[in-house]
Amino acid sequence: MARHLLIRLSSPLIAFGGETIDNFGVIRDFPALSMVTGLIANALGWDRGDDVLHNRLQERLLVGTRLETQAQKLREYQTAELFEDDAGWTTFGQPEGRAKSPSYSMEKNGRKSLTLQRYRDYHADLTALLALRLDPADESPTLEEIAQAMDRPQRPLFIGRKPCLPVGRLVAGWIDADTVLQALQLAPLASGQDGLRAQWPDGEGQLPGDRLVDVCDERNWTSGVHGGWRPVREGLIRYAGNMS
Repeated sequence: MARHLLIRLSSPLIAFGGETIDNFGVIRDFPALSMVTGLIANALGWDRGDDVLHNRLQERLLVGTRLETQAQKLREYQTAELFEDDAGWTTFGQPEGRAKSPSYSMEKNGRKSLTLQRYRDYHADLTALLALRLDPADESPTLEEIAQAMDRPQRPLFIGRKPCLPVGRLVAGWIDADTVLQALQLAPLASGQDGLRAQWPDGEGQLPGDRLVDVCDERNWTSGVHGGWRPVREGLIRYAGNMS
């Protein structure tokens, strides 16, 4: 058996982000491996320049997710009026200028303006339980170091997007299990809960009726580009025991 760390993500708004298409920020049903990597890295105090550390952590992570509530999707509509000589909407902490463009067609007080529009999706009132394991387990950061960082993060933590602040303690306990799926099965459920949707890595257990899918949710932390596919399984979790 191997030790697994349980992390509970709960917030009025959560964004398990997917591929951004034009000005639409869509969400997925389950958190991306890159999102969990970034959450842990933020708690440890790493920054984007620590790309080697990010890449190695992502390689070692085995993550499964159990959705404990049925969330509703919420879409936020955002606008910002910018003038052609404005610099704003910062990226990586640096002012982002707006190049001259034919799009700046409206005139206001002799200045050309453009109204930028974008849409951002969120899960409303979602609670998700993660089961984590590291391979190899004895390399730093260890699960124990991650748990300590989650309880005393170096920076404020958010779940997918900066407005998505967790409502409580993230560390939800420990489980000894043979696989990530078994860890999700053994983690206690609230009264009346059963048959919850879950996702876990292929090779970490199977359930009757589950399905094998490929997801593109890894990030090259050096280039900043998402790419590559990995196989995962999705199915319904039923309660199988008590927390050790």
